[in-house]
Amino acid sequence: MRLIETINNDIKQAMRDRDKVRLSALRAIKSKLLLEATKEGGNGAVSDDAGLKILQKLYKQHQDSAAIYREQGREDLLEEEVAQAEVVGTYLPAPMSEEEIRSVVETIVADTGASGMADMGKVMGVAAKQLAGKADNKIVSGIVRQILAG
Repeated sequence: MRLIETINNDIKQAMRDRDKVRLSALRAIKSKLLLEATKEGGNGAVSDDAGLKILQKLYKQHQDSAAIYREQGREDLLEEEVAQAEVVGTYLPAPMSEEEIRSVVETIVADTGASGMADMGKVMGVAAKQLAGKADNKIVSGIVRQILAG
């Protein structure tokens, strides 16, 4: 089932369940997907890959907002952001472990023939494509630095 269809079905279920937090998060997701589908030059549909990128961005925004609210001691707003992030997170694939990321990066380093920090951009370019949606680029970058430096 396509992502937008899944979201629509889950919106209906959240309405039946009277789950306001989930409904709000799902409506925000649907809004972002519809904006992407109707933007200029779009074909009226959103591919699952594009939808995944939108979900990742939305998830990161909620996490960043939650961190700010935590810093400021705004527990009322923090709870809502965390709940929204959890809902968005249910539609994202499970993130890779650091060991899995390290294994992929080591393979990339071997394939590209990278030998030092000067090759970081080359390795990160390949790694970003292979690990898109599966791993946080900050973690990938740290592992690439460790491997190339050591």
